[in-house]
Order: sequence, then structure tokens, then C-alpha cells
Amino acid sequence: MAPLRGYTLAMNAPLWAWQLLVTLPLLTLAPLTPPTTSASTINAAADPLRIELGRLLFLDRRLSVNGTLSCANCHVPAMGFTHHQMETAVGVAGRAGRRNAPTLLNVGSLPALFWDGREEDLEAQIWGPLLDPNEMANPSREAVVDRLAALPEYQARFEEAFAGPVTAQRLGEALAAYQRSLVAMDSPWQRWMNGEVDALSDEARQGLVLFGGKAGCYACHPLQSADGLMTDHHYHRTGAGAPQRDQRPVQFPDGSQTQLGALVNVGGAARADLGRAEVTGEPADQGKFRTPGLRNVALTPPYMHDGSLPTLAAVVAFYNAGGGPVADKNPRVMPLHLSAEEQRQLVAFLQALTGREAQRWVQQAEDTTVGNPGD
Repeated sequence: MAPLRGYTLAMNAPLWAWQLLVTLPLLTLAPLTPPTTSASTINAAADPLRIELGRLLFLDRRLSVNGTLSCANCHVPAMGFTHHQMETAVGVAGRAGRRNAPTLLNVGSLPALFWDGREEDLEAQIWGPLLDPNEMANPSREAVVDRLAALPEYQARFEEAFAGPVTAQRLGEALAAYQRSLVAMDSPWQRWMNGEVDALSDEARQGLVLFGGKAGCYACHPLQSADGLMTDHHYHRTGAGAPQRDQRPVQFPDGSQTQLGALVNVGGAARADLGRAEVTGEPADQGKFRTPGLRNVALTPPYMHDGSLPTLAAVVAFYNAGGGPVADKNPRVMPLHLSAEEQRQLVAFLQALTGREAQRWVQQAEDTTVGNPGD
């Protein structure tokens, strides 16, 4: 019998199964069913030539103004298509961004993009980073198109994929086709839902009970949704931010040590981050950021919009303490009173959300040869 696919349990069912029925309000509405999105269905509907072209463009540093930065420099395939070593993105000439680079795994299913939801069109969103002076710093769309159009390899590939030359629209379509192919859903949690009873460890099962019960994670990260991404796609103020960053010990070559906080900015004055309010203009939206999905979350540290929490354990501890010290937080963000063992169990469930397809996209990127300058 598939775990909890219906509501009838044997009398000797494990305790965690009974706890789920009691503690997951969602299960009183509908049985859990797996989402239909998969890499195979996405790629079957896409032109493989456009996906391949998009992958080449994604990895090509020549898309930046000075040929030093590709999309993959901030969205590193081997790091879950984000960057483990940077709290916030770093652009050309070391210019610092304000926000953590979000993962691109399953990005094709998101209705709104970026931490503030300022863009809804995956084909059009490329021009944000391509033209941002703190990211790839191109002066105009025309400059990018002209640069690519002058490269014989891209002349041929655009003709092959689009039956026409390089244009701004086709560039967006190619990059979007590649990003839409980055589906990673086949996780232990997914397989457990499909009836593979041993796919989840006992610790992860207990974490699932907490996720849907005492910890209340399901309120913003629903288990049952059409896209399966485990996000409500809304914007919330949790108090996460730079004040949460700790001072860190740094050791110099001579053996001496000092304490340093997070680097705030390089290449200009630091700007306040107003979150969703920068899009809506509404004061009530200040400090609100998009709820990220939890699929593959174990692959994508550091966490929160500014990368201020380095591990999943730190994220759980943050919410267990009631979030950050700011006014007008989401009322759901309150102390959870989880024990150390319960926090470990919750992390174990989050770690069970990693899709095994992710490694395929890593290998595919590593096997791709791009004509970057200096290579």
C-alpha cells in the first residue's frame, strides 16, 4: 500500500503514520499525490537544439561586458545552481550584489522570479542580470546581441535552432529552454509518496511529522500543490537579514586572528534592501521576500534572501527561535520549542527532498565545452 495515499491504516501501522494523519491538516482535504512535472515531460515538449544552445550560452563568459562572468559563475551547476561560497552574488570586477543567487532547479515552474517577484517571464528575466551594472554590466541588449552575432559558432547554432540570426528574443528563448529543462523532483520523499516505503529514513519520517505539525512549516511550504515545489509563492517578512550574521574568526598567514563580519559591498555604496516593496511601492511590503521552494534545498546553501544562514540546521534554529528581531513579522513566525533531536529530524526530512536528476544536470554542464576567451 502506498504510504498515506488514502486514509485507511492497518492497526499495526507505525506511530509516525498515525501522527501524520492527526497532525497534517492537509491530509484531511486530499490524499497526497505526486506532482506530474518531470524532466522527461519538460524535455519532450522542448526543442533539444534550443536546450543545448541555452546551455552553451549559460556557461559562456562572453555574455558579460568584459568576458569574465557567465550565468554559471553565480548559478554553479555543481553547487545546486546557486553558489555555496558566496552569501550574495558577486558580479563583474568584484561588484557585490545584495541578494543570494537563487537555485535554478525547477525554476521553470515558478510563477514569479527573483526574491522580490519582479519578473514573471523566464524568457525576459535574463535582461535583469545581463544589464545590471553590478552583475554582467552590459550597456544594452543590442551590445549583447551584436557580440554573439559576431561569433561564427553562435551564428550557426542560432540558425540551426531558430532558422534565423541572433536576436534578443531568441537569446531569451534559448536560455529559458535550458533553465526549464533543469527539473529535479525524484527525491526520496517523492519515491516514498509513490509507495517505496523504505525511501525515507525513520528520522526523516519523524521530521515529516514535525513539518506538518509542531513546526508548522506546511503553512508556507505546502506539501500538496500542483507544481510540487513546496512553496505558497507568497511574500513574507521573517526577520531574516544581515543583523543575523555572526562575527567570524579569520586567521592570517602569520597565525594572528581577528573577527570580521560579512562584507557589505564592493564597487559602490551599499543599498538598503526593501524586498517586495521595491516592486509594489507599498510600505507594507518592506522586508518581505518570496517563499522559496524546498525541493533540493539541501543542495543550495547558504539560505535566505541574503545568504545569512549557512546551513539547514541554522535555518531550523532561526525559525525555532521565532525568526529575526523585527516588527510586523508574519504571525506564523513564532518560537517553535523544538528539541535538539526534533530539529535534527526536521533537517533529515529537508535532506530527503533532493531530486536525483540534479546530478545529471551537473554532469551535463561539466561535459559541455564552451569557447570562452582565454580557454
